Amino acid sequence: MEATLLVELLTEELPPKSLRRLGYTFADQLVAEIVRHRLKTRDPKKLTFATPRRLGVLIQDVQEQGSESQHSIEGPQSSNAKAVEGFARKNKVSLESLERRKTEKGEIVVANFTLPGVHLDAVLANIVEEALRKLPVPKVMRWGPGEAQFVRPVHGLVMLHGSRIVSGKVLGLESGNRTRGHRFMGKSEITLGNADEYEAKLNDEGMVVPNFAVRRDQIEGFLKEKAQEQKANLGEYKILLDEVAALVEHPSVYVGEFDKAFLEVPQECLILTMRQNQKYFPLFDAAGELLPKFLIVSNMKVADPRHIIGGNQRVVRPRLEDARFFFNQDRK
Repeated sequence: MEATLLVELLTEELPPKSLRRLGYTFADQLVAEIVRHRLKTRDPKKLTFATPRRLGVLIQDVQEQGSESQHSIEGPQSSNAKAVEGFARKNKVSLESLERRKTEKGEIVVANFTLPGVHLDAVLANIVEEALRKLPVPKVMRWGPGEAQFVRPVHGLVMLHGSRIVSGKVLGLESGNRTRGHRFMGKSEITLGNADEYEAKLNDEGMVVPNFAVRRDQIEGFLKEKAQEQKANLGEYKILLDEVAALVEHPSVYVGEFDKAFLEVPQECLILTMRQNQKYFPLFDAAGELLPKFLIVSNMKVADPRHIIGGNQRVVRPRLEDARFFFNQDRK
C-alpha cells in the first residue's frame, strides 16, 4: 500500500539562523533513507516544514512494504566439487540453484538471492534517528532524565503513514498523531486523522504556517504592503527575511516609530541597530534617506496592536540612545 508519510518533531525554540538549513537537510536525509530502503523506487515528492517549534517532512507515495531486491554472491570454481558444496551450504541454497558463470579465471558458481523488502514500521524510527544525526548541528544538549541529545529539547513525535500511526521511538519519545498549534492563538493539541491534512489543520486550527517558504513569502508580502501604505521603501530588506521567518509561526507586520532627533546620528548606525539587534525593517524615503519609522514582524495577530507597537518602541529607544551616545563620544 502506498500513502503519504508524515514525520514531525515538536521542539523548543530552534536556532533561528540555522532553521531553514535544518529543515531542508532533515527532509533531504529522510528522503534519501526512504529511497535507500526501497520504500520508494524513485525520489518521492516532498514538502518541508520548519517553524521555531517544529521540523516536519511530508513525503508522498511511500510504500508500507519495501520492494524486493536481487543479490548475487560469487563462489569457487565449478570444478571444485567440495568447495562448491561448502559454498552452497554456507549460503543455504541448493546445488541445483547455483548459476554457472564464465570469468577470466574460469567457470565459477554464483548464488542468487531474492531478499524481501523491509516493512516501514521496522525501519522508520531508525531512519529518523539517522537523519537527525546527520543534521548540521554544532552543539547538542540533553534534557530530562534520559540520554536523548538534540540541538533543542524535543517534546513530541508524529509519524503517520496515511491514517495509520507508525509505531516507534525517537529520542526517547513514542510516535503518535498529535501535534501542537500556536503557543497563544491556536489549539494546544491537534489530532491528525491522516498525514495529508497536516498543513491545512495547522493553518486552520493551530494558527501556524508550517511551510518555511510560504511563511517567508507571506512576510515579504506584508512588508511591501505596509511600506507602500507608509509611502516608503524597505532598502536591503532581504538579508533579514530568513531569520525573521524562523522567529515566528504566524506572522503579522506592524509599523513602529522613533524620535526624529535620533536622525542626527549617521543612518548606518541606526540601521545596523534596528536590523541586527532588534530584527526590525527600517523604512526609507524615495531618496534612500532613513525615516523615523520601522516595521515589526510579530508572532501575534491582534485586532488592536498598540501594546505590541508600544512595547517595541520602548525597546528600540535605548538601543538608538546607545548608538547616539557612542557617536557623540567618537565626535569628541
